[in-house]
Amino acid sequence: MFSNPDVDRLRALLRETRTIAVVGLSPKPDRPSHGVSKSMQSFGYRIVPVNPGQPSILGETCYPTLRDIPAQVLADIDLVDVFRQSDAVAGIVDDCIALGLKRLWLQDGVVDEAAARRAQDAGIEVVMDRCVYRDYVDLMR
Repeated sequence: MFSNPDVDRLRALLRETRTIAVVGLSPKPDRPSHGVSKSMQSFGYRIVPVNPGQPSILGETCYPTLRDIPAQVLADIDLVDVFRQSDAVAGIVDDCIALGLKRLWLQDGVVDEAAARRAQDAGIEVVMDRCVYRDYVDLMR
């Protein structure tokens, strides 16, 4: 059965992270993905938006998929934060494994235990069904 990292590890993960690729980042300010990402930017994190059909979001170049991110940008990504439906997680895990990304955060309500375990088996640290913004506010302030 899947379990999230403990509070100390979550705190360390947030401290070690500098650049976050946000899969499913909406350009609409009223969407949770936009508000969370804008807040994380205000805390000093760089956001790399991932959303097909958008040239830029939050002042950053947007990429259609993780696999479309150029190597020099990809090398800086410390965490992949997912605001997609749970049925999209397996494909995102495939991308993370193929690209060598090492941390995956599935936001509130985004749950796929089989994909999370597969990611863990591939050496990816996974946080599932938690809000990165809420954890930042609770653990880092």
